[in-house]
Amino acid sequence: MFFMNSACALSSQPEIRGNRDATECVVLLHGLARTDSSMNSMEKALILAGYKIVNLDYPSRKKTIEQIAADEFVQGVQLCEQAGAKQIHFVTHSLGGIVVRQAMARQRPENIGRVVMLSPPNQGSFVTDRLREWWLYRWLNGPAGQELGTEDDSLPNRLGPVDYPVGVITGDRHAFFDAWFASFIPEKNDGKVSVKEAGVEGMADFLVVPETHPFIMNADRVIKETVHFLQQGKFSRQ
Repeated sequence: MFFMNSACALSSQPEIRGNRDATECVVLLHGLARTDSSMNSMEKALILAGYKIVNLDYPSRKKTIEQIAADEFVQGVQLCEQAGAKQIHFVTHSLGGIVVRQAMARQRPENIGRVVMLSPPNQGSFVTDRLREWWLYRWLNGPAGQELGTEDDSLPNRLGPVDYPVGVITGDRHAFFDAWFASFIPEKNDGKVSVKEAGVEGMADFLVVPETHPFIMNADRVIKETVHFLQQGKFSRQ
């Protein structure tokens, strides 16, 4: 989520990878101003765990959250369905979690499984509140970046509680290059999202780890906990 994490390339054509005989498929959704490559470590671990995988790349800087949910998200679900998946899970980083919530509010797949959200701005972000009018923020983060404020009528706060199995993992450390952003947040945070902002009403489990926003998806413990939630519907906390 947010700029200065990595370059955002043009979206690539998604494809099914992993165990083609598996009956469960996982759609991965990266964060704002990131690409599918940021989810590569997670993808490899989930393939080893026996899942079909769609590591979805999407133009996070070019479209609104609703447009992404209606276009690329649907394409990822359709790929899983065409591959014969009887259950479709989702693993998201940052903005990807809000895309899933928007998509579920729009039209929920009948075969939805479980959702793991990593550092999601489920109640918006103070960073957006502070920087959304800055031209560089607008240019780097596009229309989706404007939708992530903490006000009551922001998109994340209009989506309401979740009523499907969601596990949230968030960090309480910030990277050195996120120190400026962290200073805008009056609570424990990962440099972009506060611990409090990450939670959402109705979630099945919530875990705080000593990780930073840009790299949480690469942490061994986070990957293990993600697999555990997809399999068991809760975190192991080991």
